[in-house]
Amino acid sequence: MSIDVEPRAQTSSSSDGGESRQWTARTRRAAVSALPPDRLLPDRQPAYMASWVYVFGVLTVVGLAWVIITGCVLAIMGPSWWHTSSVGLFVNSLHLWSVELFFFFMVIHLWGKFFMAAWRGKRRLTWATGVISFVVSIAAAFTGYLSQQNFDSQWISTQAKDGINATGAGAFWNVLNFGQMLMWHIVLLPIGVAAIAGLHVLLVRRRGIVPPFDVDGGDEGPETPAENAAEVPA
Repeated sequence: MSIDVEPRAQTSSSSDGGESRQWTARTRRAAVSALPPDRLLPDRQPAYMASWVYVFGVLTVVGLAWVIITGCVLAIMGPSWWHTSSVGLFVNSLHLWSVELFFFFMVIHLWGKFFMAAWRGKRRLTWATGVISFVVSIAAAFTGYLSQQNFDSQWISTQAKDGINATGAGAFWNVLNFGQMLMWHIVLLPIGVAAIAGLHVLLVRRRGIVPPFDVDGGDEGPETPAENAAEVPA
């Protein structure tokens, strides 16, 4: 006994438009259009990328990674560990040093891109996400000082409360509330910094790095990396 099974007719998205009605297909096409694979993971970059400004940008991301890693260790072990254990004190110091290097690299990167007018060529959102991530990072660092559970954090919180209350923000953002500041420091603000920094990197991949003034041939610059520019391996 045999059963003949007819092959299913393959539908073509170009003929009946069935694929266009699926949200997964629309999402895939939108993602590929916004971030083509050759831009998301390029193997060639313009020659003018060989600049220390971009090195400091990468070092900023590395510093952020170390901040998150050491912060996770401190959150797992708890305050008594980083106050009494020698290893805990060392990890706590690594967390502080990584924060300081993160801000050091970020400030150099931001100033370098400012003098390069990095918002040219429809890169305003790329520039804006970098500045916003810097501002959010300041709030994250401030709540970190408030979460130390020592006399230093007590002094900082008591000195800051008057200024914050004068703005009206103290009604919902109480710097004397250790639990609230700790949750802001280890949950909300790190998520914000990581999300904005990730968006910044994706925008850099999409628009490309801004070319120098003597290469772009105009005030705004090209929207994508110059095609005729010399390239180097990524």
